[in-house]
Order: sequence, then structure tokens, then C-alpha cells
Amino acid sequence: MKTATRGRSDAAASITNYTTALRWLYEHVDHERLRIVRYNERTFNLSRMRKLLELIGNPHEQLRCVQVAGTKGKGSTCSMLARMLQEAGYGVGLYTSPHLVDLRERITVNGQMIAYNDAAEAFKLIASVEDKFGEEPPTFFEIMTAAALKHFADQAVDVAVLETGLGGRLDCTTVVDPLVTGITRISLDHTNILGNKLEEIAREKAGIFKKDVPAVSVEQTPEVEAVLREVAEEVGTTVEFTGNEIDFSYRFEANRELGPHTRVCVTTSTSKFEHLPVPLRGEHQAHNCGLALAMLDKLKGHEFSLPEEKIIVGLASTELHGRMEQVWTEPRIIIDGAHNAASITALIRALGAHISYDSLVMIFGCGQDKDVEGMLQQIALGADKVIFTRAKSNPRAVEPGELMTKFNEVSGKMAQTAPNLPDAIRLAARAVSREDLIVICGSFYIAGEARKYCLDAQSKRQRR
Repeated sequence: MKTATRGRSDAAASITNYTTALRWLYEHVDHERLRIVRYNERTFNLSRMRKLLELIGNPHEQLRCVQVAGTKGKGSTCSMLARMLQEAGYGVGLYTSPHLVDLRERITVNGQMIAYNDAAEAFKLIASVEDKFGEEPPTFFEIMTAAALKHFADQAVDVAVLETGLGGRLDCTTVVDPLVTGITRISLDHTNILGNKLEEIAREKAGIFKKDVPAVSVEQTPEVEAVLREVAEEVGTTVEFTGNEIDFSYRFEANRELGPHTRVCVTTSTSKFEHLPVPLRGEHQAHNCGLALAMLDKLKGHEFSLPEEKIIVGLASTELHGRMEQVWTEPRIIIDGAHNAASITALIRALGAHISYDSLVMIFGCGQDKDVEGMLQQIALGADKVIFTRAKSNPRAVEPGELMTKFNEVSGKMAQTAPNLPDAIRLAARAVSREDLIVICGSFYIAGEARKYCLDAQSKRQRR
């Protein structure tokens, strides 16, 4: 952990604007960027998080919260849920991670990122109490979470939708007392931290369950479902699954208005959502959408007024960067934050269902803490050509040469390496025709860098 070198009593005084606030923030331990993370109660210390919140006025106690955990689909589920609540007339705080381009993407109210000045003030407040922690000050993610909760309380939001960071049991978002919790699809991810068995990972994710707080989950594998039900019973709550206790179905179709898309049906004792178009592409997003609707239904028990016509409009207007997002037209470039084997599989299937192309060129880079072999096996099945690179902002990135070596062990397909993302994009652009598709994936780091690179290039083109 960070130790006291520079006097932290002077930290708050050093924060005079957003730039100096960021400088202070990035001095703190950031587990998203560390090569080795010890997953235990000292590293992920909920007592430290509770102390931090107490020192800044316990903002979470002023909030009604919804919490979502899982391996993949958390951000999508949270975004759909937040947008539906907003359209129903509620002030909605949304806390997600990681960000793609701007740190402030993580903290939004009714779709608007936290203002630079508000972010600086929140960080300054936290810096002013940091000397209370001695040699183990709050971590980067704890500070971000506290800043989000403080901002939501200051803005007097009606509900805060919180995406769990790592795991669930020890994640600092778990200090809140939510109205409902949700679990997205659980698969292998962060295996060096959470374990390499689905049952182990499921138990960590289920750590967000609380006594008498209803829990909802998407359909899971039998072993994961068993663990979730067991943990729910242990803590004194119930967990319901879409496709089981909650009637859920979906179908894929295409029409002139929406093109290829998926529609879902969700029926409970108090809601009946029929054939709603899923705003995000891919079969996996149908499950996330069903979960968001099922969680929304649980909020009716807390006197939320949720007219169906508002829900339909809110869902349809959901947008989410970094999920099958086209960031360039000629050649066509798609970015996606897929970062484990299951999400790579879902991405490739979604591309085939929603986008016509002749050849798929994939630019791929990932972190060392991921299921690298599992992702490469799926890439070998779906991509026609692969260019391995690394995100410059990810200190845990696997070297392109190492990825190439591992890929050659599972595939005989054409592959190349590039030292950085811009070189990889130029290499791919020279190799594709008008009908081909370039897809950049493997981590949110590389998806974010690609989005910024393309936005900057577009801005330069417009200024000419």
C-alpha cells in the first residue's frame, strides 16, 4: 500500500482544480493496473471504506441503491436499468467501471458526467481526511466509489445504480444497503485473483447478497446456480433466476426499422414486458436486458412508479460506448470491451448476426490476469486474421510476441504483431477491403485507446 512520504495533510491544499485532483488520485494504489493483486480482507478492506464514508458524512446512507455484480454484462445491465429509471422520471446516479476515455465516465447523473469542478471538490474532501488512515490510505477505487456516492448524495438522486468492481464480497460498493441486487452471467475472469473454478467465482460474486434484500440473476450453469442459491439461503434472502422463477424468453428477428435485433419478454406477478427490442446488439445482451427488467420490477415493491410506456422509451434510448461500437467508417472499425473467453464468443456470434462482412480482422490485446488461452481459442474459431498488440495504458498487458506464440499453439491462422495500437490499426487498414471488418477487443484499455484514437483522427479530419 501507499506509504506516507509526502505529507498528506497538505494533499487537500494541493488540489486546486481537476488536473491537480487527478494527479493526487493517481498517486494511490490502483488494483486495476497492478500486475499482482493479493485478494484478501487487508487489500480489499471494507472497514477502511466504511471509515472513509463516515469521515465524509456517510453519503451512502442518504441513497437508495441498486447493485449489480457478475463477470460480464454488468455495465450493460446497469446502463439499461438506469436509462429506464430516468425515463420514468427519477433522478439516477450511475457508477460504472472502468472508463474508456474520460475518468468522469464512471460517475454520471441522468447521463451527464460529473462536472470537472464537482469531481475536484469531491477528491479534495477525501484528501482532507486522508491523514486519518496512517500508512494504509484509501485505494484508487475506494476513492472513486466514495466520490461517486458523495456526488449522488449532493445531487439528491432518487436512486443510485452501482456496478460492482472486482468480485463482490470484498468490493467497496458492497458497503451500501441496496434495494435489490443483480447477478449477470458468471464465467472465468480474474482467475489469478478470484480462483479458476466457477463455483469459487460465484461465491465471491454472491457476496453482494444481503438479508431480506431480493436478488435476481440471469440463467447460470448448474454449479453456479447451486452456489448462488446456497449463499442466498446462508445470508437470509432469496435469489430468482430469469428463465426459471421469472418467466423470460427472447428471439432474434430483423425488420426495416431496426434491422437485425433481439426482442425479450419478461413476466412476473406485477409486470408483463412483451417483445421489447433490446437496444444493444448480441444475444448476450438479451439476457442482460431481461435482468434489468426483472430488477426494475423488484423496485415496484419500494413504491417506484414505472409506467410501461416510459420503460419502453427508456430502454430503446440506451446507448453504451465500447460495446460493439463502430468508431470508423472506411474501413469499418468496431470496438468492444470483451475481455474473457465467454465475452469473446458472444462478440463473434453477435458480429455474425448483426453485421455483414467478408473477412474479420481482429486487433487483440489483453491483460496478464485474464484467461488468455481461452480467449485465443475463441479468436482462432472466429477471426480470419489477427493482429496482436498491447494497450500503452495497461501495465499488466501481455506482450504481443507472447500472444503470438500462444496463438500459434492453438491455430494455424494468419497472425501478426504490432508494438502499439496505432501501428496495429494502420497494419489492419492496409490489409482489408471495403467489405471487411476490423474489430478491436481484449480489454477496456485497448477499446478505450482505440475510441480516443479514432475520435482524435476524426476531429483532425474535420479541422482540415
